[in-house]
Amino acid sequence: MMEFREGAAEEKAFSGVGFRFLTRRKQVDSNRTGGGHQLAKALSVPQLVVIGVGTTIGAGVYVLVGTAAREHSGPALTISFLIAGIAAALSAFCYAELSSRCPSAGSAYHYSYICVGEGVAWIVGWALILEYTIGGAAVARGISPNLALVFGGKDSLPSFLARVQIPGTDIVVDPCAASLVLIVTILLCLGIKESTFVQGIVTTLNVCVLLFVIIAGGYICFQTGWVGYSVTGGYFPYGVNGVLAGSATVFFAFIGFDSVASTAEEVKNPQRDLPLGIAAALTICCSLYMMVSMVVVGLVPYFALDPDTPISSAFARNDVHWAVYIITSGACLALCSALMGSMLPQPRILMAMSRDGLLPSFFSDVNEHTKVPVKSTIVTGVFASSLTFFMDVSQLAGMVSVGTLLAFTIVAVSILILRYVPPSEVPLPSSFQESIDSVSFRNNSQNNEEKAASSEITCSKHDQEDDDISEAISKESFDYPLIVKETSKENLNEEARRQKAAWSIAFVCAGVLILTISASYSFLPDFLRYTACSAGGLLLLAGLFVLYWIGQDNARHSFGHAGGFICPFVPFLPVCCILVNTYLLVNLSAGTWLRVSVWLLLGIVVYLFYGRTRSSLTGVIYVPGAHVDEIFKASEFVA
Repeated sequence: MMEFREGAAEEKAFSGVGFRFLTRRKQVDSNRTGGGHQLAKALSVPQLVVIGVGTTIGAGVYVLVGTAAREHSGPALTISFLIAGIAAALSAFCYAELSSRCPSAGSAYHYSYICVGEGVAWIVGWALILEYTIGGAAVARGISPNLALVFGGKDSLPSFLARVQIPGTDIVVDPCAASLVLIVTILLCLGIKESTFVQGIVTTLNVCVLLFVIIAGGYICFQTGWVGYSVTGGYFPYGVNGVLAGSATVFFAFIGFDSVASTAEEVKNPQRDLPLGIAAALTICCSLYMMVSMVVVGLVPYFALDPDTPISSAFARNDVHWAVYIITSGACLALCSALMGSMLPQPRILMAMSRDGLLPSFFSDVNEHTKVPVKSTIVTGVFASSLTFFMDVSQLAGMVSVGTLLAFTIVAVSILILRYVPPSEVPLPSSFQESIDSVSFRNNSQNNEEKAASSEITCSKHDQEDDDISEAISKESFDYPLIVKETSKENLNEEARRQKAAWSIAFVCAGVLILTISASYSFLPDFLRYTACSAGGLLLLAGLFVLYWIGQDNARHSFGHAGGFICPFVPFLPVCCILVNTYLLVNLSAGTWLRVSVWLLLGIVVYLFYGRTRSSLTGVIYVPGAHVDEIFKASEFVA
């Protein structure tokens, strides 16, 4: 028998039994019933690689190698980049499966709305808005000083582009950075193909600069005998712990490949191209990072690296001063490419949230000619440009990490939900009520007929003993009694399995949180830390063991779009991803968490007083996924 429940009833629960509206989940093809607002399918694998590499390889590689080598890794910096790349690949595997199964704009927000629920999706989307805004402003602010060095020195920019301090205040305006943000905004409004083409040119030039560093630096190293590796402390001067600490530092150099997933709706063949684009971008970035770090720590001893300009200073110490201009130009190109990559996803996040009713419909408008969300792009650009013009957001850059790591964590949790407890119900608008009633009545009639037929077969043993066929049927009924009850028993067993899986996922998440907090907060008493670590580890292992033991849900094969990438080593890989990203989240500074908490509290207020009541899932009717196509056919017949 079909069972239906109304989303409106969940709204009433707000004042009653709890906040059940937070768990409302939308369907994979959320536009199936909505129509309109479609983006142009114009991207293939090369364009996706350009977006991924261009967004990931920012100026961080020109700075992080110095800090990580001097303070943590030493000559083993290459190993730190490799470990960080593997950690990033854990999230990339999860993104690859979800982006190919659910190819729609919104990235982690979209996936968490489908798999986890509306409340978590809102938090993720709200955090991503902050990430891309602060990230874009921080990148733009870093362009003007590097651009000045290219033109000859700190004060070499024309006066109308140079930074100026407003008299009587501490505000230093940056017209160059603000202008670049507006130029990128205009470029993004022209179309996804046009903006990706320009980003491809800039990214190619940046990669050429890094290849120059690798080839020229390697040539110098062979001439000098790789003096950077001939140090007293050996290859691991800070030990294994130093290498791991260096990995945590350079991990943020891999942030950016998730921007590929944000363009999922604009990809020609998402089931094939998205996984390839994500994998290729991450592989290229990791390879370049490792080769650059290998060369740089070989040019000079790690303790002699400049923490601000490690690569250019390493070449200067080897009397190759002219290379400084090439490397500085590479830093400018990397920042410009990263700026374009930072501003590309945010309008699509806003558009996805607007489609779902959580933000005003203004943000979901797609231009008929360029096929991009022009209004959202303009709002994003003007706001980011204003922020860049008036404010140095370098001290807020840590807030970018919260949005990224939170998204990585939720995406891994979504993989576990998809594999073990995939959504079995689909929300349909109340306009389908007549079709739903028709299908429900038809199925109920069929069920009643089957029950009646079953009763007749059971009684036929006494009424038609002389009939051979009826006798055989009766014997079968006697040997295998109550087939309907057996089917119900199977359903009950499946429901019990799903409940065990849901609790196990909850245990894994709770265990990871307890374990990472107790292991990171050294100010706690030793007894409390060890006890909490043990409890968290036991919860984590217990949940992981149960997930491995009970097996995955068969419904996962029909969830979303088939034929795409399948994340390997489930549940171990997603659990490792959750553990790594939660550990990095917990170890962010208290000041960063305080500032982010203010933003998240503001987001909760906006959701409770606007998004909650205007959500497209308000008043919907949840129907079993197996009957959705039948209901759509019935609606066409009724129409």
